[in-house]
Amino acid sequence: MPKINVYLPDELAEAVKEAGVPVSAVCQRALEQAVRRITAIRVTAFGDLDSEDPTGRLTQFTGRAKTVLKLAVEQARAAGAPSVGTEHLLGALIAEGGNLALHVLRAIDIDPGRLAEALAEDSALSEDADRPESTGRAATASPGGGEPARHFSAPAAAALELAVSEATGLGHNYVGCEHLLLGLVADPDGAAGQTLRSLGADPRLTRRAVSAALAGYVHLRTQTAATAVPPAEALTAAVRAELQPLVARIERLESRLGGE
Repeated sequence: MPKINVYLPDELAEAVKEAGVPVSAVCQRALEQAVRRITAIRVTAFGDLDSEDPTGRLTQFTGRAKTVLKLAVEQARAAGAPSVGTEHLLGALIAEGGNLALHVLRAIDIDPGRLAEALAEDSALSEDADRPESTGRAATASPGGGEPARHFSAPAAAALELAVSEATGLGHNYVGCEHLLLGLVADPDGAAGQTLRSLGADPRLTRRAVSAALAGYVHLRTQTAATAVPPAEALTAAVRAELQPLVARIERLESRLGGE
């Protein structure tokens, strides 16, 4: 049977030994789940879109994340685009309006409205430069007419796969809008990633903000009724409150490691 080495921080390795965790069984199960997620996203992202339900195979995606993907497909088809690009994914993330990714953006001082404007400006410049994201794929439509978008562009497919990888790396058994944001920020080629990074959403800061957002959301929910949804302003404030000490702690750790 093939062997794969798994490297752990010293403290975690000691804790695993003391707890008697069955490392092999846990790793096998985690890897099986990760393989299923990656396979599902690749089949969806690199194949032709299902006209009835483009998210049908993505059972690990949350309801909001599926809504964003469907909105992205609708936006691309309404524009007569040859494929669904990262600009459509980010535009749909903004248009959905109530997802955690938007609170993350606000917490790092990126206004979704301004982001939408910058995305439109950058997309227009890309069109003027004749550098659509669909480069490298067969163009099946021209803007404003022809066949509708039938697949994701290469950068969009990469961003979706990165979103799954981010969720897996964070130990989450679901893929939400916050993971999609991380995938878009990390993708080097897509218009959405370029726009996000130009406004200050670099991968490391955004990942920290997502971790803080999840911690802040849980903390805020414990202070409200179980059925209550925290107001947007309170959630953004909670994210910022969680983010500051987390960033300071990570920076101290990074400084300590850099000095070794």
